[in-house]
Amino acid sequence: MLINYEKRKKIMGRSIALGHCICNPKDPCPCPLFKQKNVCLCAGERETDAAENVPLTQFVENAGCASKIGQDDLKKALAGLPRPTDPNVLVSADTCDDAGIYKLDDERALVQTVDVFTPVVDDAYLFGRIAAANSVSDVYAMGGRPLTALSIVAFPIDRVSHRVLNKMMQGGIDALAEAGTALLGGHSIKDKEIKFGFAVTGLVHPSRLITNDKARPGDVLILTKPLGTGVISFAAQIGKALPAWRDAIGRSMAELNRAAAEVMIEAGVLCATDVTGFGLMGHLSEIAAQSGVSVEIEPARMPLFDGVRELISQGVISGAIEKNRDFSAAFVDRSPSVPDDLEPVLYDPQTSGGLLMCVDPSRADAVLARLHERGVSSAAIIGRVLGKSTSGARIRLV
Repeated sequence: MLINYEKRKKIMGRSIALGHCICNPKDPCPCPLFKQKNVCLCAGERETDAAENVPLTQFVENAGCASKIGQDDLKKALAGLPRPTDPNVLVSADTCDDAGIYKLDDERALVQTVDVFTPVVDDAYLFGRIAAANSVSDVYAMGGRPLTALSIVAFPIDRVSHRVLNKMMQGGIDALAEAGTALLGGHSIKDKEIKFGFAVTGLVHPSRLITNDKARPGDVLILTKPLGTGVISFAAQIGKALPAWRDAIGRSMAELNRAAAEVMIEAGVLCATDVTGFGLMGHLSEIAAQSGVSVEIEPARMPLFDGVRELISQGVISGAIEKNRDFSAAFVDRSPSVPDDLEPVLYDPQTSGGLLMCVDPSRADAVLARLHERGVSSAAIIGRVLGKSTSGARIRLV
């Protein structure tokens, strides 16, 4: 790297006079990087050996959707804020649904959502695919078709090679292309912690919305992807996850919910959500609360990734699980027969998880068979809607 010494002298002279680095006021001038590697970032210089084959998760505290603000804290933060009064707003934050819906006319409504999180895998390209799959999932969960996306990225560009960011973007673009979604542009900021995601806009017919408030007594609950991405991601961060386990969750998280959504729409499903950062119990509790029903879950029937129960038995239970459990456990009645190594995964924050749909019991077996035909091989019936509830959301584990 050629050094412009005149520029360096000018920039560093100003920093020294101020007693603070002008790029990072927390640092003195000369900063530790300059002392160690003779590089002045403020003068536009970059490390010639900037990290390129870097494991992305080393830049984060909480991986993937575990980095999101917890359900309880979020509800408190949003309490009392004004709600939209525009009559064209068909779905807003009031019902804690997956996306917002804005009616354009009698045939079209916009579906809008945004999702940003920290790396859940070390591979940059795979992380990009996962970020895109997770972002479009909210549109699928509402019965919509994603059309356009804007990227949102935070990246330590002065410490990590731009090639890493390029790979992240390429992964996202490829997954969006698979979803038939055009990337129009985006926004980037410099940050010590990597974060990536997309704001996605889709279309849905105003009379064919799939929302979280239409669960009916007798409905069968079908989950389309295994649970446990959070457990295995946390285990990977502390060196306790086998490579095969990491590979399995990577493939699942990068898989679009497109096929599952198409089956759901064909079957006339009215109520669904996708299972992400609040865990199965968190998202199911919103269905129960918004629909005014009680539900029953059979944990033994839940699809799980290999290694999840083994890790939980070893005490590999992240703080994100505890955060979700603190909120959702108030709605849950657990049978003593539910094994201790199954209970935590109910609260495990999922990244790019599956769809949870409420299916008419007369169609449930056919829907499950169709999902398997379409390659959604892990789809399983995990419970049912019991009936109307007069005491708020209730979830029974049997």
